[in-house]
Amino acid sequence: MNIQLWSKIKNSSVPVLFLKNKGKAKEHHFFKLLSEGDKNYIGRFLNKNSDDEFSRSLLLPSGKKAIVILVKENKGKFPLRKTIISMRRIILLARKEKIKDIAVNLNDFLPTTNYKLPSFADASAGRQTEKIAELMATQFELANFEFNTYKTKPKTGWLSVDSVLVISDENTALKKAVANGKIIGEEINKARALSNTPGGDMTPQKLAEAAVKSGRASGFKVKVLNEAQIKKLGMGGIIGVSKGSAERPRFIIMEYMKGKKGEKPIALVGKGVTFDTGGLNLKPSSYIYEMHMDMSGGAAVIHTIAALARLKVKKNIVGLVPAVENMPSGSSYHPGDLLKTLNGKTIEVLDTDAEGRVILADALEYSKKYKPELVIDIATLTGAAMAALGQRASAIFSTDLKIENEMREAGEKTGDYVWPLPLWEEYEEEIKGTFGDFANVGKTRYGGAITGAVFLWQFIKSDVRHETKDKKQKEIPWVHLDIAPRMTSIESDSLAKGAAGASIGLLIKFLREFR
Repeated sequence: MNIQLWSKIKNSSVPVLFLKNKGKAKEHHFFKLLSEGDKNYIGRFLNKNSDDEFSRSLLLPSGKKAIVILVKENKGKFPLRKTIISMRRIILLARKEKIKDIAVNLNDFLPTTNYKLPSFADASAGRQTEKIAELMATQFELANFEFNTYKTKPKTGWLSVDSVLVISDENTALKKAVANGKIIGEEINKARALSNTPGGDMTPQKLAEAAVKSGRASGFKVKVLNEAQIKKLGMGGIIGVSKGSAERPRFIIMEYMKGKKGEKPIALVGKGVTFDTGGLNLKPSSYIYEMHMDMSGGAAVIHTIAALARLKVKKNIVGLVPAVENMPSGSSYHPGDLLKTLNGKTIEVLDTDAEGRVILADALEYSKKYKPELVIDIATLTGAAMAALGQRASAIFSTDLKIENEMREAGEKTGDYVWPLPLWEEYEEEIKGTFGDFANVGKTRYGGAITGAVFLWQFIKSDVRHETKDKKQKEIPWVHLDIAPRMTSIESDSLAKGAAGASIGLLIKFLREFR
């Protein structure tokens, strides 16, 4: 999609009248440019329509088209959350009506004079405009995406918007903001495409190849460890989970080091289960068909780093993705198996369908070799997170409240919402093993998202717990994002069916602004 700033509308572009108040339609920039006949037609349409909110494509008396979208303000307030959905709805309606070229007025999305978007309240008017322009470009890209790789292309082509003309000042800062937003949207869509790819095609090796391709295109280093190398390191969790599959495991290591020399990196760790049957503890048929998306955390890490590289962010970032298939066979790992992990601790396997945390245990331990300033893991870890939060927010767990709040704020600014769940040491009792150090599921069926997070916590905690000469050993700040609730889009997202690209937008926002 071509998104460009322009000072005036082109005749070929269909204008979008984005209205927050019916009575102010005559004040809209595009309305003033219409012929009297077209103005009267739109005026009559608005007067007859009693709905508080609607989206319509109109054929005007002049033969031209116009898109009219009415949204409802609440006492002059229009939350950023509604702005994000409205941006997507514009593209969805244009696609539905087979409109290829549209024009929008950037001012339509800016805060009204008596209401400032809380998420951008700290920004000057100019910076707010740039932030909205970037956000708009991202949301337009997300709404224009549909995974049709395996479909036969219609003779008339795919339903997509080719060009968006953004009417605004043509200054350099705004142009850069639009370009940046487009990059972010493109990388999120690439991750969605990876996640949507069927498990028969998206194997651990193919996921590794996708990372290598992305690294070459965007400018970051990628190294892929094979099964023998993984085994030699002592990553028994990864080896154990992969045993039942004909597809051998891979461990993907990505390095983007453009920060200050000697500056500690931030480590991103993504779950890369390219298909999860549940193993010998086989999943029910109603849940299994979407399990090619169980590598969405891995896809998020790959394309978060790709976006940061393309945006030329001056940070040191490491990405780690353990990639496996979890399959049932005569060679599968068993309930009751004891797996020795990279740090020497053992995992008692009580359920082979709790495999994500088993492979992440090795990856989290491996991240420590970089002496990171912060570790963030991203995983479609538990259905329990969805049971707790529904499908509108991912779960966030953190050992650092300040970082947790910053990530929540980043989510609000990007439409990629997260909500905290407790990370308390009291829950460690739930995952104590009988014959191994840790059990991979809790003692009861309750609080599964929490016990999953607490399990991972054991592999990021400092092993040494004693006073040094100077101070107590400092643990690495850690964040766990359970994106299972947001693995797929829902109707109210105004996105195509399939992978939602959860966590990428907020990670990019957070990492660009992280101290």
